[in-house]
Amino acid sequence: MLDYELEYYKSGKKLIAGVDEAGRGPLAGPVCVAAVIMPFEQDKIIEEINDSKKLTEKKREQLFEKIKNTAISYNIVFVDEKTIDSINILNATKLGMKQAIEGLSVKPELVLIDAVKIDTCVPTESIIKGDAKSYNIAAASILAKVTRDKLMVDLDKKYPEYNFKKHKGYGTKEHIENLKKFGKCEIHRNSFIKHFVGENE
Repeated sequence: MLDYELEYYKSGKKLIAGVDEAGRGPLAGPVCVAAVIMPFEQDKIIEEINDSKKLTEKKREQLFEKIKNTAISYNIVFVDEKTIDSINILNATKLGMKQAIEGLSVKPELVLIDAVKIDTCVPTESIIKGDAKSYNIAAASILAKVTRDKLMVDLDKKYPEYNFKKHKGYGTKEHIENLKKFGKCEIHRNSFIKHFVGENE
């Protein structure tokens, strides 16, 4: 998990940020993007950090607090469903990544990004499956995943008929059935649900 960071660290780059998102695929809710600069000193390395998809919910939440308390700087942003519908999910993700990087309180010397390529004022490297290969990207994936999941649990209280707290807006069988039964709500992505409900419903 530290190979990329170690290579750049040896070349003199000490402030390395990781960027990742959560929620590109769901039918409802925003996409969440996190950027984080983790320290590289041996006594500050969080050994358990891994791709958020490989961790239990409980472990992600534990690491979420550790990452926030250890990070040199972190920033978490949402790009809402209306923007996703307007500019498409890939461009919305790129927008969120730029905002997350630009909002860091410490400017990174290099940004490692999971898969996506963006133009920004800071040098970047896009790494395929980076959340499983880069320590900083994995840390960002945990921040984004936990933050978005918490939001969807909160939104479940406003829209209980969809059971967002269970599926977090993803297109599960239950979610699609409820979407057909109740129609869309204001946090559904119109561009994602056209196959299930009419565009004007």
